[in-house]
Amino acid sequence: MAGVNKVILVGNLGADPEVKYLEGDKAVAKLRLATTESYKDRNGNRVDQTEWHDLEMWDGQAKIAEQYLKKGSQLYVEGKIKTDSWQDEQGQNRYRTKIRVLSFTMLGGKPEGMGGGQAPTAAPAANPKPAATSGGDSNSNPDLVLDDADDDLPF
Repeated sequence: MAGVNKVILVGNLGADPEVKYLEGDKAVAKLRLATTESYKDRNGNRVDQTEWHDLEMWDGQAKIAEQYLKKGSQLYVEGKIKTDSWQDEQGQNRYRTKIRVLSFTMLGGKPEGMGGGQAPTAAPAANPKPAATSGGDSNSNPDLVLDDADDDLPF
């Protein structure tokens, strides 16, 4: 039986992306994404519980992240869980779980410093609409809107 390894997260970046360039013009970006759940405890007090996720983006996505994402940016991310393992100096096995980003969408308004110019032209290529990446026919879901031209959003 085949397995499914899929993660969907919506959260905010805890820091600017760290981008490294490797040989062959390959780029890798590391990001920290915070997701917060809120609930009320037995006494009716609101409790916020934050989880931190390590994200990894490659090539075109990494370059877009470097150019457009900043600390506090809100993201919708689709990816898969990946676990790295190694031995430390004392011979102990260590593990780190991260999310390998397959697609992402920038949410919210324009980041600070983007000015009033045109929206980035490179961003939509790395920001497919979540439902549009399912590989299915876009006519299979009549409620799905793939055209942003007629929305009333100011950005």
